[in-house]
Amino acid sequence: MRVVVALGGNALLKRGEPLSAENQRANAQTACAALAPVALEHELVISHGNGPQVGLLALMGSAYTAVEAYPLDVLGAQTEGMIGYLIEQELGNLLPAERPLATLLTMIEVDGDDPAFADPTKPIGPIYEQEEADRLAAEKGWTFKPDGASFRRVVPSPRPKRIFELRPIRSLLEQGTVVICAGGGGIPTRYTDEETPAGRRLIGVEAVIDKDLASALLAIDLDADVLLIVTDVDAAYVGWGTPEQRPIRRADPATLRSEGFAEGSMGPKVLAACEFVEKTGRRAVIGSMSDTPTLLAGGDAGTTITNDASGLELGSPS
Repeated sequence: MRVVVALGGNALLKRGEPLSAENQRANAQTACAALAPVALEHELVISHGNGPQVGLLALMGSAYTAVEAYPLDVLGAQTEGMIGYLIEQELGNLLPAERPLATLLTMIEVDGDDPAFADPTKPIGPIYEQEEADRLAAEKGWTFKPDGASFRRVVPSPRPKRIFELRPIRSLLEQGTVVICAGGGGIPTRYTDEETPAGRRLIGVEAVIDKDLASALLAIDLDADVLLIVTDVDAAYVGWGTPEQRPIRRADPATLRSEGFAEGSMGPKVLAACEFVEKTGRRAVIGSMSDTPTLLAGGDAGTTITNDASGLELGSPS
């Protein structure tokens, strides 16, 4: 079975945790312990978030004023290498030595006229108190939005249109390789009207593509059998944050879409899962990283989205 697993950024770096290399490696070890049983039995493609990491690199880069700060597409490429390295190493420590692993820098095309450029929504970097967020906004021209009781920097998040490295990804899978790709939603790129010997010129874009939407596109284009979106919560919920909250165990895409999940948290995950199911007729599951093998096996964990579900099937109140 061909499985695409999308690791949430918070699955690799817990909310409020210092952005240290040691913490990221420890979280990568935990993630890989959940992924190893899947890799042993199936073709596995891993994507991952990079919001905390790309924001940290932007913050570090802005402190060096001798040159212009590196753009987000370049920082995104750096995080693909950094996080891919950690996953490759820690997963490789759990798999047979002969099992190949590869991290692939992945460029993804976006539309330069995407309305997302006029309304930044993608949170990146650490959380700030309002006074510090206001100072950085004035000093660096960054945009901030509330994140719970705190604030985070937000950047444009255009929709992914096309994954350029599909052929090498398929080739690696055919050779039994565990492929880590489309990290952080992929490196956002677009075409200009400038002519080159190869046709139009491809350039980077100052944005961060949503990892879940990129993962859904990846799973669709790779003809995956299942898309697993794993994060730091155990399911999608109705009444989240209230005494009446209940996990959604099964749902059809239309009903799940109508629940109106928050744009900055569960919303993109639900949208990505629904798009995969609607376009392939196959199964998507949202759940906790620690439950990854159970989510794949169809056990009583997470939120399973299928076309043959009817309405919402809810679990017990939590």
